[in-house]
Amino acid sequence: MPIVHVNGIELHYTERGQGQPLVLLMGLGADGSVWEEHVRVYEQHYRCILVDNRGAGRSAKPEGPYTTRMMALDTIGLLDALGIDQMHLSGISMGSAIAQEVALATPERVRTLTINCSWSECDAYTTRIFETFGAAYQAMKADDFQKLLQLIIYTPAYHEQHQDRLKEGQNSALTNGNPMPVHAFQAQCSACMSHHTTGKLGAITAPTLITVGDQDIFTPVHLSLSIAREIPHAELSIFEGSGHTHHWDRLQDFNRITLDFLNRHQ
Repeated sequence: MPIVHVNGIELHYTERGQGQPLVLLMGLGADGSVWEEHVRVYEQHYRCILVDNRGAGRSAKPEGPYTTRMMALDTIGLLDALGIDQMHLSGISMGSAIAQEVALATPERVRTLTINCSWSECDAYTTRIFETFGAAYQAMKADDFQKLLQLIIYTPAYHEQHQDRLKEGQNSALTNGNPMPVHAFQAQCSACMSHHTTGKLGAITAPTLITVGDQDIFTPVHLSLSIAREIPHAELSIFEGSGHTHHWDRLQDFNRITLDFLNRHQ
C-alpha cells in the first residue's frame, strides 16, 4: 500500500498512468478515489497521483483542527518523498483551497494550477454551511447526512434526473465499513473555514484554470470570481446550469476543458 511518512503523519496515495506528474486533491470528507471518473481520462496522458488528504481514506486521522496550509505541507512532503520537482496540480473544493496553498508555498514546482469550485476565504454564508456540516455529521445517521450533502452540492435538476444514483449514494454511506471519524471530518471543516488566501493569490504565476458552476450554492460563483480578479492571467470556465458538482454534472465537458488546459501547458 503506497504510504509515505510526511509532516508527522502517514499519507496514502495512489498512482495511475504515465507522463508528467498530475497531483489531484479531493474535497471535504472524500479520498483520492473520488477522482475516478476524471482519472480514466487523465491517466491516458499523465502520471496521476491521487492523494488521500489528512483525515480521509487510508491516510492518518489525527485530532484537529487542521488547516489548508497544514494539508499543503502534507502534499509538498509527498512530492519530496516521490522526488517530484514539478507537477500539474488540480483540486476540487477543499482540495482547491489546499492547492492554492501549495502554489503559494512552492511556486517553482507548479507547472499548472486548476482550482475547481473554490474560495479564497469563507463569507458568512459559506462559514455557516461548514458549521452545519460539522454538526450534522456528528448528529445524523450516515444516510441522512449524505442526503443533506446531496441537497447542497447537486442542483434541483440533477435531483429530478438522477434519483437512483443519489439513493445509491445514501445506501453506500450506510454500508461503508470504514467511515470517516467525526473528529477528522470536523477538523477538515475547520480547515475549510479558516482558509484565507485573499490578497496573496496575485503572487501565483503558473498558468491557472478556474472552474465553477453558476448554480453552486455551496461555494457560490462570486467566490471564484474573486479569485479570478486576484489572478488576472487565470482562465475562467463557468458551467451554466450546474452546481458544486459541475465536474460530475457535466463530466465530459469538464474532462475536455481541463485536459485541454493541461495539454496546452506541457
